[in-house]
Formats: sequence, structure tokens, C-alpha cells
Amino acid sequence: MEKFYTCRYDRAFKEVFMKEENKDILSKLLESILKVEIEKIEFLNLERNVDNINIKRKHLDLYLETNIGKIQVEVNSSNHKYIRPRNFSYLCDIYSHNVLVGESYKEDKLIIQINFNYGVSSESNIEKYMLKSDTNKTYIENFIIYEINMEKYKEIWYNRDEKKIEENKYIIMLDLLPEELKNLSKRNRMVLKYMSELERVNESPKFREFMSAEEDNRKIENSLREEYKEEGLAEGREQGIKEGIKESSISIAKKMLQKNMDLNLISEVTELPIEELEKLNI
Repeated sequence: MEKFYTCRYDRAFKEVFMKEENKDILSKLLESILKVEIEKIEFLNLERNVDNINIKRKHLDLYLETNIGKIQVEVNSSNHKYIRPRNFSYLCDIYSHNVLVGESYKEDKLIIQINFNYGVSSESNIEKYMLKSDTNKTYIENFIIYEINMEKYKEIWYNRDEKKIEENKYIIMLDLLPEELKNLSKRNRMVLKYMSELERVNESPKFREFMSAEEDNRKIENSLREEYKEEGLAEGREQGIKEGIKESSISIAKKMLQKNMDLNLISEVTELPIEELEKLNI
């Protein structure tokens, strides 16, 4: 049986929500978190260039201009130590680019980051963070981070609390499988539309090819890390991992090139530059 990818996976999330015709679903999702009406959504550049060419380019899951401000959305399918520093760096980059525009420094536009987190242990459904002092004085007003604990929303679904399910349906739906979505969608046409879009994504050969290659790369990387860990090698361990990952990326890239897949897509999956892919394709 083929694996069904929910929006726990950032690629599936992008494929569903980064579409003009699905802005209505996206609005409902954002409104359920922010508790304000979203009247306008504009998709901004998802892959931001940075000023230093030696810094790896930032891949944002969603970057939006809305009537309440700029919103960045990140889907974190696992709980690693690097997640928060990485996401915070994305937000700081967006904040600095917006504040430095114009003739004065202003706090007139909200800069918001929403993180859908999986695999975290917390008692809260949603944590809201702002820059404040130890006496609870706000340093700046327009810089906010929302962390969504998706494990708590799965608990709501499995506990069958009808009232809470209804209140949180647009967040809960993100990690439900088709049969579960059918039950949830009976009550709401937006959930029904979401279900239809997610099924469309999962039926796409291009999407499944991407996910297959991405998972293959991830498994190889994990295997290499485990191998070096078991052997207890201290010297040269990281270099060996990097070389192994590079070799696996090249192998995956060659398979994707043989199927005439898009170079930008291959580059995104393997993290190999397009110039290197073009040499492999000769």
C-alpha cells in the first residue's frame, strides 16, 4: 500500500496551500491560529537570497503578505535542536529586510512566524512568543512567534471531544489520513476542499517522485550517521558523513535526470547546485 503524505510533510503543505485557488483554506487555517480575519493574502518569494553568497539560501515553506502583516509559515516534521535557531534566523532576516526599508524605523507592520511542530513534548497547544524583559515589558510590538504543538491537536482528535474538534478543525486536519478527513469533512466544506487537494497532491507522480527521492536521501544520511556512531570514530567522522551524503545525492540526481525531471526540483531534493547537475546530465 502506497504511503499517504499528510501536511506533516512540508512539501505536501506547500503543494496544497501555495496555490491561488486555495487561499480560502489557507485563510481559515491562519485565522484559527491568529484569531483575526485575514482579508488578503499574497504569496511572496519562497526562496530568499541572502547577502553573503557563502551562506546557504533559505528555503521558506510559506512567506505571505497579508492585511495584518507579513507571515512566515514553517512545518517542522521532527524535533531537532537546530529547528528553533534556524527558524529564528529566517524570521530575523525577514524582520531586518522590512525594518530597514524607508526613511525611518517603524513598528507599523507585524512580522509573524507560525511553526507547526511535530514530536515536541509540551502541555500547551499554542505558545506565543514576543521579545520581553524579565519584568514582562515588551521590547518591540511587531515581532511574534507562534509555535503549534501538533501532537496536542492529534490528542483532541483521538479523544473525540466534539466541541474542541469543531473549534480546531483547520489545524487538526493537517495530519489526518483520508478516512479521518472524511469524518471531519462532513461538517465543513473547507475541510472537504482540503481533503480533495491533499488527495490530488498524493496522486501526482511528480510529487511522489520528489518524496521518494527525499526520503531515500534522508534514510541514507541517517544510516551513515548511525554507522559512524556505532564504530565510535571521532576523527574524520563528519567528513565521512558529508562525503557519503554527497555520493548518495549524486546517485539520486542521476536517477532523476534519467527520468527527465526538472533541474530545479532535482536541486531542491538533492541540494546539489544546478551547475553540477548540468555536468551530470552531459
